[in-house]
Amino acid sequence: MFSQISDMVAVARIMNATLVIPQLDKRSYWQDSSTFSDVFDELHFITSLQRDVRIVKKLPKELESVPRARKHFTSWSGISYYEEMMHLWKDYQVIHVPKSDSRLANNDLPLDIQKLRCRALYYALRFLPSIESLGKKLVERLRSRAGRYIALHLRYEKDMLSFTGCTSGLTDAESEELRTMRVSTNHWKMKNLNSTEQRIGGFCPLTPKEVGIFLQALGYAPSTLIYIAAGEIYGGNTHLSELTSLFPNLVSKETIATQEELKAFANHASQTAALDYIISIESDVFIPSYSGNMARAVEGHRRFLGHRKTITPDRKGLVEILDKLEIGQVERSSLSYLVMKLHENRQGAPRKRGGAVLGIKGRARLRTQESFYQNPYPECICGSKSTLR
Repeated sequence: MFSQISDMVAVARIMNATLVIPQLDKRSYWQDSSTFSDVFDELHFITSLQRDVRIVKKLPKELESVPRARKHFTSWSGISYYEEMMHLWKDYQVIHVPKSDSRLANNDLPLDIQKLRCRALYYALRFLPSIESLGKKLVERLRSRAGRYIALHLRYEKDMLSFTGCTSGLTDAESEELRTMRVSTNHWKMKNLNSTEQRIGGFCPLTPKEVGIFLQALGYAPSTLIYIAAGEIYGGNTHLSELTSLFPNLVSKETIATQEELKAFANHASQTAALDYIISIESDVFIPSYSGNMARAVEGHRRFLGHRKTITPDRKGLVEILDKLEIGQVERSSLSYLVMKLHENRQGAPRKRGGAVLGIKGRARLRTQESFYQNPYPECICGSKSTLR
């Protein structure tokens, strides 16, 4: 959500267009009816970017009935592509963009466009005061409990497991439920997925059990306070117990906030995700079990705020170690060394953004580049955040 909005701000600037306040996705698994103004401070968004892009709350009345172009922009496109798309203005006054994920290239864009993306994400997109207030209050409660805490983005939710085809550790009935969901979700393209291949390839979210072993190997004590930044965990305590048995000091927004405080957020996943975002940004350590959109946005934001510690699991490498441990090819005594060695350069230290994987040609190589929003260095991190203004 965050990166898509920022990209459309940049695209509007490139195409010399007025941007209508974006509509949030209503088709997601969570069936959230929230609008932009239910999550973000709309006026702040508009005024913060007024020097860069004209933004309006809704389509002007005189344009509501005119023919419009419905355009699926090509993923990871650069300046020349969007300049070419300006030919649409010859025939249309309105362009409807139904998909906004990954529509702009990560690299090789003008510096002013890259800085605009960061300005939109880190300054203009501000949560509503009610969300900001509760988020900060929950951070204070966590601090009062233990002083320091880990924010764990545990993407062990039904939609994610179904989408990725990952069923390791699940029952046959659970696996079939996830398969049925994947097959029946029309806009998910991949239907036949091999769970074992997905896991070995590093394409699966870490399971609660794998996360627990990972945290142990990194040297965290059982008493460590861990905040679960996630929706409903698939299988509930049945699967979560494999983590709580190792780290019992596990909390979530449902356990640190009162029912009254969360009442206004009921059935609004975008708003509760905003709480998780705030708490994750402010944590002492952030650990995502899967590299999804929110995890990448949080990691990039923490880099922007001073390269705050973010441990990004090497899922492929970690699974290989854990499988060898399971069959006795790795000794328990050497587990910590192997895991820490694997992750010594994956803890949020300053580094330039990763390029495409070698050997991959064509547009497919763009998919393998590290996300701009995961690591906006060096364009947006120049020693002083004032350079973005």
